[in-house]
Amino acid sequence: ITVLPRRLAAALTFSVILPFWTSLLVRTSAWIVVLSKDGVVNSFLTRLGVISEPLQLIFNRTGLYIVMVHILLPFMVLPIRSVMNGISPNYMKASASLGAHPCLGFFKVYLPLTLPGVGAGCLMTFIIAIGYYITPALVGGAGDNMISFFIAFHTNSVINWGMAAALGVVLLSAVLLIFGTFGRLLGFSRIVALK
Repeated sequence: ITVLPRRLAAALTFSVILPFWTSLLVRTSAWIVVLSKDGVVNSFLTRLGVISEPLQLIFNRTGLYIVMVHILLPFMVLPIRSVMNGISPNYMKASASLGAHPCLGFFKVYLPLTLPGVGAGCLMTFIIAIGYYITPALVGGAGDNMISFFIAFHTNSVINWGMAAALGVVLLSAVLLIFGTFGRLLGFSRIVALK
């Protein structure tokens, strides 16, 4: 996106942002239809002759991964893109003029400059994913419920507020631990300000 012409870059950015215009429940329900046994994916693969019988792509971990990647992708792409837009192409030209192969220039020069965006994207994606409730409940199998499901279960169904509070503390501790780790590796100011 950062190296493409302006119109094409805008179109690709629009395609990344487009899922935000629909609710999470609608997107999840649409994926259930697309990945079902009679859905678009299985019908397409059957017509191509790749598979002879429909694949089980929903109500298991495979479907959950597909749906969560689709829903969380903008939260990873947008911080990385914002950092990459601020990196001058002259850095790669300078590394090439000093004799570095483009791959070496990428790993030694460009990638370290993008780490604040990668760290912010990972942190944001992790925090949103760890609190997921609806998507794993609708798309995942019985063994794919996340901690937020159990917090809601102990709060609403069993009325065991002590267990719900303990699970909430575990969830908060995990988020703070990950945030602290990223902060020490990349620096808190670089993650928050994306500088």
